[in-house]
Amino acid sequence: MRAADRGLATAGALAVLVLAELIGRTGLGGVGWPPISEVLLYLTEPSARQLLGRALAATGAAAGAGFVLGTIVALLVTALGALLPSTAPGLDRLAAVVHAVPLIAVGPLLITIAGRDATPTLVAALAAGFAVFVAATSALAATNAAQRDVFAVLGAGRLVTLLRLQLPAGVPLIVDGLTLAAPAAVLGAVIGEWFGARRGIGVLLVSSMQNLQVEQLWAAALTAAAVSLLAYVLLVALRGVVNRRFS
Repeated sequence: MRAADRGLATAGALAVLVLAELIGRTGLGGVGWPPISEVLLYLTEPSARQLLGRALAATGAAAGAGFVLGTIVALLVTALGALLPSTAPGLDRLAAVVHAVPLIAVGPLLITIAGRDATPTLVAALAAGFAVFVAATSALAATNAAQRDVFAVLGAGRLVTLLRLQLPAGVPLIVDGLTLAAPAAVLGAVIGEWFGARRGIGVLLVSSMQNLQVEQLWAAALTAAAVSLLAYVLLVALRGVVNRRFS
C-alpha cells in the first residue's frame, strides 16, 4: 500500500471515530450508542481486559480452527471437481445452496448434531469455506490452456496436472480467497457462540444485550471487528508476498 493510500485510510478511520464520538456525546444514537472514549476507557479496566481476553481466546480458537477446516474442505471439494469434471457442476450448485442458507439458521441445527462446543468452529468453517471454494475453482479454471495442452501431450493425467500445474499457478487467487475467508471465519465463530457456547465474544454480546451493559457490548463488538481486521491485514500482506513469488 502506498503512503498516500495509508494516509487516506488512516484519515478515514479517524473521521469515523470522531463521528461516532460526536453521535455518542450528543445522544443522537440514543442510550445504546455511548461515546467511543467511554468504551476505550472501559477497555482500560483490568477486569474488562481479563473478561475480553478470555472471550477473545475462545473466539480466536474457534475462528482459527474453522478457518483451517473450511479451507481444507473447500480445497478438497475443488480438487474433486477437477479430477472428476462430471461432478463439478453439481459441486458448484451444492456449494451455492449451502452458502445461501443463513448461518443463523444453521446454528440451532448444529447445536443438536455436534453440540454447543463444536458449533462455533463448524459455523466458522461454513462461513470461510465458500470464499475459498470460489477462489480455488476460479484459480484452477484460469490456468493457461496452452500449458494444459503441453501436459496432455506429455501424457500427464488429471492428478499430475492438478498438482504440478493448476495448484501452483492458482496460489495467488487462492490466497485472495483466504483474505476474504479469515474475517468471515471470525464472524461465523461469533454467530456460532450465540447458540449456547460456554464462552466467547458471541456470549459476551448476548449477555451484554440482555443486561443492558452498553460499554461492554460495544467493547466486545469492537474487539471482534479488530480481530477480523487484523486477520485481513495479515493475509493481505501474505498475498503481496505470494504475488511477488508467483508473478
